[in-house]
Amino acid sequence: MSVIRQIEPALATPMTTTRISGLAHHLPEQILESVEMDTRLGKQPGWLEKQCGVAARSIASASDTQEAMAVAAARAAIMDAGIRPEEIDLLLFGAAVGRQPIPATAPLIKRELGLSHLAFAAYDINATCLSALVAMDLAQLQIAAGRARTVLVVTSEIASRALPWDSDPKTAGLFGDGAAAFIVTADTPAQTSGPTGPALRLRAFHMETYAEAYDCCALPSGGTRYDFHRDAAAFAENAYFRMDGPELFGLTAAKLPAFLEELLSRLGWKKDDVDLIIPHQASPLALAHMARRSGFPRDRIFNQVARTGNLVAASLPVALSSAREAGWIKPGMKVLMIGTSAGVSIAGAGLES
Repeated sequence: MSVIRQIEPALATPMTTTRISGLAHHLPEQILESVEMDTRLGKQPGWLEKQCGVAARSIASASDTQEAMAVAAARAAIMDAGIRPEEIDLLLFGAAVGRQPIPATAPLIKRELGLSHLAFAAYDINATCLSALVAMDLAQLQIAAGRARTVLVVTSEIASRALPWDSDPKTAGLFGDGAAAFIVTADTPAQTSGPTGPALRLRAFHMETYAEAYDCCALPSGGTRYDFHRDAAAFAENAYFRMDGPELFGLTAAKLPAFLEELLSRLGWKKDDVDLIIPHQASPLALAHMARRSGFPRDRIFNQVARTGNLVAASLPVALSSAREAGWIKPGMKVLMIGTSAGVSIAGAGLES
């Protein structure tokens, strides 16, 4: 006998107990121009940029490590928040691909920050490209539950080490490397701004997953799917990222309008209330597609993907930090963060400055 379980609708009341009190990002110094890859691939100058829309991207050098980039962003965010590192009582690391399968990357970042002597928890969050946004929501929930007061969220990605340049350069050309970090703290009415910019108060978060498109973005090796010891060739063959762009495009095109309507409803906002949209910098085509499907004017959508590439989980927080640094975020603004991830999920959150 089947059992029908009634699920109550989620509460739409936004949480207003927390804010981002420090925010920073770090990009590797090495820049890979698309015209350079044109030469390597034996193509005419301008070919790669025409195919993927990305002109240049930061790329980790041989001496750049994922944890070093993460720590650089974390230290800058701590300084931006004007706090002592010892005030942190939870560390969340959000990334699609960590340093290695075991152990998690978060404890290493805690150690590299010189905080090993403190007993607070440090663990990883993996929602692929949405990892940092999901970690932000979890930080808010932990603070609201009284389990933490000052949460450090860090993300760092080196996508360049698993890109299919030989088999699918149009996909490979979309990605870059980078890191970002932010401090989430309990909010007080007196806190109207941080040390370097307006306070960003966290409002409602919403996420939906459409598992029917589970296979359209994948990095198959590195887990339990392929056994290196039994079939090293299959493991090596599947150690490159692959993506079915048309399938992903079709799914998000179908789901985005209703998702946005639900997110705005939970926030208690109308579309015209939104002053700035910080999207996942997936690709120039994806951002243009989002503008068309969402109905938001393009001048309200922060877009730097042609200069950075898709930074995977670091994409959203790097874009938020870059927008604030460039003066896009002013006091009194309503900011919408929104993105997609492999799996496939769509998620978004509202912030008020």
